Amino acid sequence: MTMRVVSLVPSLTEAIAASGRELLVGVTDWCTEPGDLAVARVGGTKNPDLARIVALRPDLVVANEEENRAVDLAALRAAGVPVRVTEVRTLPQAFAKLAALLTGDLGLARPGWLDAAELAWQGLPDRSQVRAVVPIWRRPWMVLGRDTFAGDVLRRLGVRLIHAEHPERYPAIPIGELLAADPELVVLPDEPYRFTAEDGPEAFPGVPAALLSGRHLTWYGPSLAEAPQVLAAALDRALRSAGPPLTWGDPSKGDLPAGGVP
Repeated sequence: MTMRVVSLVPSLTEAIAASGRELLVGVTDWCTEPGDLAVARVGGTKNPDLARIVALRPDLVVANEEENRAVDLAALRAAGVPVRVTEVRTLPQAFAKLAALLTGDLGLARPGWLDAAELAWQGLPDRSQVRAVVPIWRRPWMVLGRDTFAGDVLRRLGVRLIHAEHPERYPAIPIGELLAADPELVVLPDEPYRFTAEDGPEAFPGVPAALLSGRHLTWYGPSLAEAPQVLAAALDRALRSAGPPLTWGDPSKGDLPAGGVP
């Protein structure tokens, strides 16, 4: 009998769909990948339709500690629905959690895309370090602080977060303080706030702005396989006008260090 799964996390929806699409019976309105997924929609990540989820009779609801509210998950459990909550704050943790979910909880074969994603992040060449602020919201300005998945991803690509040691994970910091930190780069993802060339860079005059794909920066799933190249290219484009671009090593010259993701 096929397992019935409801996913409340967009990146996990994509991961499950790429590994065992037939398991999914419900996803959130924010689950945009894959675009042709034809299953029940159960509301938002922060305001799911709990009655609709229960009515789908899922064998498992997949959730995340950041994206979903504890009160909603507790209500599902109280209704007798099993819930698996992921906590992902580093790249190695993402790979481990994905493997455990897909092959353990869901009983699927280890997908090829997961191997490809791990391989893509192994032995990345050293890149010049650049001090950056990474806003994730505007009005008020909020930035990446300590212990975030996106921060770990950027660190591996040569981006040193100015607020990496902040007591909060997503601190609200006035724009004046962000500018006073004298960043060499501002990284502007298109989610959760949709920063664009017209909305965001103008607040940081004279600072190179890297507009990044939020899916490649914050999602842990199949997009991780292409994320190093996609994100590095965007960072290089932003820095090109400010000096020599961050460069990847030349594999033919032995510039790529051996080993896996630390």
